Amino acid sequence: MSDIRHFFGLKNDPFPQDVPVNDLYPIPALDPLEKRVLFAIEQRAITVITGDVGSGKSTSLRYVGSRLHSSEYHLIPLVGGSYSLMELYRQILLSFGIEFMSFQMSMMVHKIRQLVLEIAERKVTPVLIIDEAHLLKPPVFAQLHTLVQFEYDSRPLMPMILCGQDLLLDHLMSIPARPLSSRVLGRSHLEALRKEVMRDYLIHHMRLAGTSKNPFSDDAVFAIHQGSGGLLRKANSLAKASMLAAAMEQCPIVSAEHIRLASTEIFI
Repeated sequence: MSDIRHFFGLKNDPFPQDVPVNDLYPIPALDPLEKRVLFAIEQRAITVITGDVGSGKSTSLRYVGSRLHSSEYHLIPLVGGSYSLMELYRQILLSFGIEFMSFQMSMMVHKIRQLVLEIAERKVTPVLIIDEAHLLKPPVFAQLHTLVQFEYDSRPLMPMILCGQDLLLDHLMSIPARPLSSRVLGRSHLEALRKEVMRDYLIHHMRLAGTSKNPFSDDAVFAIHQGSGGLLRKANSLAKASMLAAAMEQCPIVSAEHIRLASTEIFI
């Protein structure tokens, strides 16, 4: 990356993964997504975020999480996997710093509910956030709602954010998952960037890298959009790799040919 920074006169690496939330590009879907998520949390309900691979789901979660102040919300972030229900409960307990060795699921549920009640008694809202939720096994969706049932389901305490690929919707629409899906209040889907937005997105990242110059030709912008399908992660990879290709040729303008060369060296 130092070659790219030196050649293009950048202060920072372009297109990093760890962009501070205040510097994120305001993709069109971000504002309505934030409103839906915050509304569901206020209602102690469940909200769902879906999108293709690399569409910005995890980044959107990070953005929304930054809007939930620690004095009012206790975030319980998890990354989904091919977990059994018991393993998911273990992950939740580990997020509290508790290593629970019991194999009795009822004991684990009791402990989680106890922790949730303790948080709620402090006038703080616990929020369970599961990224990559589509990876969870189907039986998990049939019982996950039991964690939010208090006082015969009359006192919702822990809202959830479920985030994943479109397979997540298939899981939620299954008959065993109806007790969970009936608690969903709001769904957000992250679409790919439109072609006319891609140029602004690239310029935004160049500014973050420390330059007011746009090294991408119009044809390059079109090629990045076409090659990435408008998906942010793919666009970032193509942009970085094409800048390296241009720097190696001592070319100050990234062309469509540089995008083509970049596409042969990365998986998109």
